Amino acid sequence: MRRFLCLMMALLLLCGCAEQTKRDPEAEERSERYVSAMDTVMTLTAFGSHREEALNAAYEEILRLDALLSTGQEDSQISRLNREETLTLEGDTRALVEQALELYRETEGAFDITVYPLMQLWGFPTKEFHHPSQQELDAVLRSVGSDQMTFDDASGKLTLAPGQSVDLGGIGKGYASARVMEIFREAGVTSGMVSLGGNVQCLGTRPDGNPWRIGIQDPAGQDGEITAVVEVTDQAVITSGGYERFFTDPDTGEVFIHILDPRTGYPAENGLTSVSIVSSDGALADGLSTSLYIMGLDGASDFWRAHSDQFQAILIDDTGTLYVTEGLAEQVTSEKNIQIIPLSE
Repeated sequence: MRRFLCLMMALLLLCGCAEQTKRDPEAEERSERYVSAMDTVMTLTAFGSHREEALNAAYEEILRLDALLSTGQEDSQISRLNREETLTLEGDTRALVEQALELYRETEGAFDITVYPLMQLWGFPTKEFHHPSQQELDAVLRSVGSDQMTFDDASGKLTLAPGQSVDLGGIGKGYASARVMEIFREAGVTSGMVSLGGNVQCLGTRPDGNPWRIGIQDPAGQDGEITAVVEVTDQAVITSGGYERFFTDPDTGEVFIHILDPRTGYPAENGLTSVSIVSSDGALADGLSTSLYIMGLDGASDFWRAHSDQFQAILIDDTGTLYVTEGLAEQVTSEKNIQIIPLSE
């Protein structure tokens, strides 16, 4: 999927550039950089005369964030926290935890960084998949819930409850993409893009002045087939879908997706197959793409109505119907019929 989206966006970009009548050759000069971090391969793209220094700085920043946040690196702040159960957080780790706790409260527990033991129980981090019994789930669920952690606002000290461990993967990629955009701006880049495993964030417009065109994958399609295109400027488009990671129980044939409802311990089954969030805040978009998937269509629509100044959304249900929030009505195109979610019910 990631490779297809990158190719799709590159083709759209090149087509847009070909339509120009007046060009600034220096502004259109393009460089790319690839980095393997945060359990995915990331593609960084920058245009213009400052692109190389921007890409170098962004590359180093992603590696720095990965070293801070990764559960797979023993000396990361998150690994230390999970091992020692209490740690005074600093800098980016503290900022992310604070945002994660705010999202936990706003989504009424749909977004929860303490879901990590459940992910381990199902075997998603290691790909050693396991369909747990209800008894196993109940045992782990007792320690799931960010409200069980103790966070000192003054010192930044975070203390986990017994049996807890956390993972910032549900918000970390979006945070990293936002940081890349900041670095691009600081370096003087005015047009750029970062793709991080289904997370796309764009800086400014395309070099030709037109909006970026980002493909939304069809959950039921083959080989990354695109079902819709959304046009954005200076925004992130972050998608969560059950088709991204899943396994089939060899005994029953049941399919279990990786998006777990932290309140039940089971994969979310609320009628949605894909949720894409469009926002200028990459970390927010990252966290909400999972949260709204868990909420289902009605819950997601209500949540958007209460927070429409912060994000817009594209939702696809298990019938293939495409739902688009009112604020994106003019920015989304698709061969499918689009249902608009109105701001007022």
